[in-house]
Amino acid sequence: MSPNMVSADLVANLVAAGGEGGFETPGVADFWWPVVPFDGTGPWVLTRPALVLLISVGILGWFFVSVSRKMTVVPGKTQFMAEGAYNFVRNTIGRDIIGTKDFMQFVPLLFTLFTMILLNNLFGIIPFVQFPTMSRVGIPIVLTLIVYVVYHTVAIRRKHGVLPYFKSLIPPGLPGWLKPILFVLEFLTYFVIRPLTLALRLFGNMLAGHLMLLVFILGGEYLLLHGSNLFLNFSGVLAFGFSIGMTFFELLIEFLQAFIFTLLAALYISDAVSEHH
Repeated sequence: MSPNMVSADLVANLVAAGGEGGFETPGVADFWWPVVPFDGTGPWVLTRPALVLLISVGILGWFFVSVSRKMTVVPGKTQFMAEGAYNFVRNTIGRDIIGTKDFMQFVPLLFTLFTMILLNNLFGIIPFVQFPTMSRVGIPIVLTLIVYVVYHTVAIRRKHGVLPYFKSLIPPGLPGWLKPILFVLEFLTYFVIRPLTLALRLFGNMLAGHLMLLVFILGGEYLLLHGSNLFLNFSGVLAFGFSIGMTFFELLIEFLQAFIFTLLAALYISDAVSEHH
């Protein structure tokens, strides 16, 4: 049975258990949580995603600074972890994708993207936080904008100007009538489709995964405590068990999404530094 079918059955049971005015299924409203209002009536607040993001920056900064100050020939556990993450991004993503000639200048960006996205994704299953920051679409959009500013800046410099860069979007040797059509398609690909899909892929996976966990955890609690019969109580236990399995699956997704975002950023940068772009 697919997770969607299980989720639908669970919601139906919740409605039966609680009736009208009972259990309310989680929704996108659960992702908005003002923490500290800057004024009494204005829209500017320190939200939960912003707070978690700031905490992640502090944790990463403290971790890597403290590790770099105590480097040894034989690494300890923390140094081994830090070096493993760095070598993974440097070699597997940076060098293998961008190439040995140009990759080093982009490793700091790629390493920052990977570690920050991974930690903020992991916050979705860490107790007492349990909120994936990337489930707020504004944050993946900002990260995507950073990637694309770097990408287009590098491409323009490699082509020695904006006009040569736009000309490079059209392969040589095409018939004249086909060039405008291909230019529009390539322009949409590089300036609209790629950034849109890069941001929405990360956002959508984190939002859907977190909502799924909320449904099974909160729904299981409600069925277990407020179910009107033993069947509903037992369904609550099953929902809790399923939520544990989904948590491990979500852990895999969180790592993959950090890897995919960084990998695609490296692919786009590789395209920018390529002589054949």
